[in-house]
Amino acid sequence: MKKLMFLFTMALAAAFVHAQKIQQKNVPASVQKGFQKQFPNNKEVKWEKEKENYEAGFKLNGTKTSAIFNISGTLLETETAISQNALSAPAKAYVAKHYPNQKIKEAAKITNAKGEVTYEAEIKGKDLIFDNNGQFLKGIKD
Repeated sequence: MKKLMFLFTMALAAAFVHAQKIQQKNVPASVQKGFQKQFPNNKEVKWEKEKENYEAGFKLNGTKTSAIFNISGTLLETETAISQNALSAPAKAYVAKHYPNQKIKEAAKITNAKGEVTYEAEIKGKDLIFDNNGQFLKGIKD
């Protein structure tokens, strides 16, 4: 029973380490102002807190999009959903070779503040990051 309680406590703690949903009224004004500057026509936004940053989830031209801002309201990166077929052939080949029994759940195009583009393929429990040519860069556990 002690092991079960310990595992439950650890799972609960792990859930709080990741992004936490927050209400818009709890998002600092500087962050909201930064969002409105970048995306002035988006009114329906869902907010999450990721460590010291804030993530806005919304639709941009009908596409699922998220944007991460720091406390000053500076845009750090945007992530736009893409179809799995939009991933490059080398990226899809990497997933097939290294994760043969897993399917790509979601794919996204990530653009950082400098305009550098990477791509993400989400598989069970992990985000795989690829460069613009489809070369594997790193894996991030969810």
